[in-house]
This record gives sequence, structure tokens and C-alpha cells, in this order.
Amino acid sequence: MPVLDLKGRRIGRVKDAALVPVVHPSRIDRLLVGGGDTWLTVRFDQIRSIALGKGISLSEEQLVPYHDDENMLRIARDLLDQQIIDVTGRKVVRVNDVTMAIHHDGARDTIAVVEVDIGVRSIVRRLLQGVLPARWIRRLQQRIPPNSIRWEFANVLEPDPLRRLRLNISYQNLEDMHPADLADIVEDLSPAEREAIFETIDNEAAADALSEVDPKMQVSILESLEPEKAADIVEEMSPDESADVLSELEEETSEEIMDEMDSAPKSEVRELLEFDEDTAGGLMNTEYVALHENASLADAMAALKGNEDLLEVLNTLFLIDADERLTASIPLARLFIAPGNARLKDLASETLIEVTVDENQDRVTELFDKYNLLTLPVVDEDGKLAGVITADDIISVLRQK
Repeated sequence: MPVLDLKGRRIGRVKDAALVPVVHPSRIDRLLVGGGDTWLTVRFDQIRSIALGKGISLSEEQLVPYHDDENMLRIARDLLDQQIIDVTGRKVVRVNDVTMAIHHDGARDTIAVVEVDIGVRSIVRRLLQGVLPARWIRRLQQRIPPNSIRWEFANVLEPDPLRRLRLNISYQNLEDMHPADLADIVEDLSPAEREAIFETIDNEAAADALSEVDPKMQVSILESLEPEKAADIVEEMSPDESADVLSELEEETSEEIMDEMDSAPKSEVRELLEFDEDTAGGLMNTEYVALHENASLADAMAALKGNEDLLEVLNTLFLIDADERLTASIPLARLFIAPGNARLKDLASETLIEVTVDENQDRVTELFDKYNLLTLPVVDEDGKLAGVITADDIISVLRQK
């Protein structure tokens, strides 16, 4: 649109518009006006009125030459034709156009970004711009259903951490996504954009998403991060998943990450790394709940309360004797229909199915299929409970074949 001075004379045309997110998330804070070889900056409070078909009239004329400012998110340069994350649609999309609204506050007109368009409607406008009058184009657009995202649900991607901070860009809304959806988004991004997300989001959310990402990409992501940040993420993963991803890294990189890990998770991971990946020991997870074989129902409920972080994946309790040898398994559902004075060994499954740590992967898969298992306990050479294999571990194995 043309920009007009106090006497209605044209100064130039708008070449770009910019948000300053640290000041306001959606209001256009600056207009960049091209007049000859010089670009001028028009602040939002220097605008008096905005009229479609006429132009932007200023309330003052003390304009300054444009200088690049890293606090500005420019619409044409930084947003148009760029990839963003559609938070509600849980996908990566390309911005074809930007919809703005004019607001009248009595003193002046201001412009705010309302939506980003990702459909055909905006492509028509851009193709016909300069060919047909604007009002004709708008009439044509009205016949095409819009395909847009509200601005508050559009997550801009910015790999540079300093600029991300200046622009007040956060990826916190990605943390609320299902890890599988976030993993799909991550796989559609460039390496720099992936790194930016994993550097920024919560370690637990990062770990959940990393567990869902393709194994080769897991390696790429961890290698791109500083060892301390990578260690924080790996610590939030289950021990078997941590061991799997660390085993795929170069030995030097793997050691750098483990050096930054706390001692408890590090020792669990090192123990699992000793097993061949195609054995039960290489598949098992060391996160489980085991109680003495003489424990009561009350003991079981107390143990569950003490392991709340496992409740989403826990479906079986295990009983061990005084020498830590596995003696029984109990489906978790049986606890909720048992009388309050029940002994756990009275609730145990009739047949105890187990494997040793050196059992081969194919045999483990056969057992899950034959007995419709959700969990399979793994014991060492002395019969002591060493870990458990869960159905999702088997699904991961089958997907890689």
C-alpha cells in the first residue's frame, strides 16, 4: 500500500511489515517503506489511518532510515514462504500468505496479524497480484474456502538461540503434544530446526519425542547437542531406550554423554550396554516393581504409590524370594478386585513364563506372540530378576525388520 504524508503526498510503498514480539505478539510495530534507494521505518504510533484502496496516512513525518533489528520478525522476509509448526494440526506447514486486521482505537489505526494462510486461496492472490485490481482478486478469493491457522497457534521456527530469545519465540506449546506427533514434526524439519527444538523444550518432553524418532535421526539429534544437554535428555529416557541410542553413537560421543549423566542412570545404562542387542538382555528394561513373595496387597499399593512415574506403562508386578530369585508374576488388574487382606502370591499367574538374559531375540518374539504377553521377565544365570521386556519393545523390533 502507498504511504502518504500529512498533505496526502505519497512517500513510498510498504515493502515489508514487522512484529516486535517482545513488545506485542501480534500488532504490526513497524512498516518498512521503500522510496527510491532508501527504506524508511514507520512506527505504529506514527500512523493516523489505513484505508484499503487509498493508502496509509501518517500523523507525523519524522521517519528514520531502516536499519536491521534482530528484535523484529519481518513478515515478507521471515514468515512468508517459510515453514512453521501448526500446533493444533500437529504438522509442519508452509506460509503462503498472512491475514491482517485493521483496528480502530479512536486515536489511530493499527494492524494486527490474525492468521497465516496455508491453502490455495492465498496462492491465487499472489499469482494475480499486479495483474488484476485488488478488489477483483478479493472477489475471486471469496469463492475459495480458506485454509488458515490462527496466529496464536502458529509456532515460528528459529534455529539461532540468540535471535529466538530476542524474538520471544518459545516451543513450550510443543511440550503438550503427544510424543509421536512431536516426533513426526521433528522428522519434517531441517537439522538446525530439530536442534533448536530439542535445545529449548523440557527434557522430559524431549526424551519422550526422541524415543519416537527414527533411530538414525536419534543419533543425528544427540550428536548435534552439547553433551550436557544430551545427557539431560537421555537420563529422562527409560534405561533400555537410553542404552539403545547410546550404542548407535560413536564410542567417544557416547562416553562424553555418559560422563555428564548422574551415577544411578549411568550405571543402569552401562549394565545394559554389556548385552548383545539381539538378546533378551539387550531388549530388557530395568524399570519394574518387584516385592517379596510374602508381601500383602497393602505392600503392593504402597509400592505403586512409590513408583508413580511407572504407572503409565506398568501392567505386571513381580515376586522374588529372599535371594532375589523370581518366583511369580501378578497382572496389575488383579490387585483391584482382590480382598483387602489378600497375599500377593495368591494372586499370581498360574504359569510363570520367563527367559534368561542370553535368550535370542527371535525366541522372545515367539513367546510374546504365543502367549499374548504384555510383559516378559528376564532372569540372570542364577534365576534373579534382571529386567523386563514389554510389548512396545517387541513392536520396535518388528518395525525394524
